[in-house]
Amino acid sequence: MIGVSGCGKSTVAKRLAEEVGWRFLEGDTLHPEANILKMRRGIPLSDDDRLPWLERIADELLSASDKGEGIVASCSALKFIYRERLRDRLGRRLNFVFLNASYEALSIRLGGRTNHFMPPSLLRSQFATLETPAGEPDAYEVNAELGIEDILDCVRALFTKKGRITGYGAR
Repeated sequence: MIGVSGCGKSTVAKRLAEEVGWRFLEGDTLHPEANILKMRRGIPLSDDDRLPWLERIADELLSASDKGEGIVASCSALKFIYRERLRDRLGRRLNFVFLNASYEALSIRLGGRTNHFMPPSLLRSQFATLETPAGEPDAYEVNAELGIEDILDCVRALFTKKGRITGYGAR
């Protein structure tokens, strides 16, 4: 699951992983401490800040793949070059679900969020950084302004139709 802060990446990825019996990887837990400190101070991350983090995510995804494990991850992957880095590392064996929502909707959502290092003040910088994955063959867009059950229905339908996720019905 990819997208800007507050779009529901972690919630959707965790629920999907539980449904199909796969591992959930919370990308935020792999940020170096320096990145977390920058974000807590309201300083947007640079490409140089994000690349080591993406490498850690790729390492986890590769490890799961090498063991034959399914994995659903949450990771902002805001730019094409970030998604390309993951594709290159994984030999293109992944799919991206872009949870898209308006700045206004996410600003309201983030206003109610507590206990997260990403302050709502950085949302605008994330939208400025965002390069939507439109036209990327392994990326799919879902409206993140829907309710969680509707979002999950969209993701289920998408991947069941594409034959990309197995394990449904294993609830």
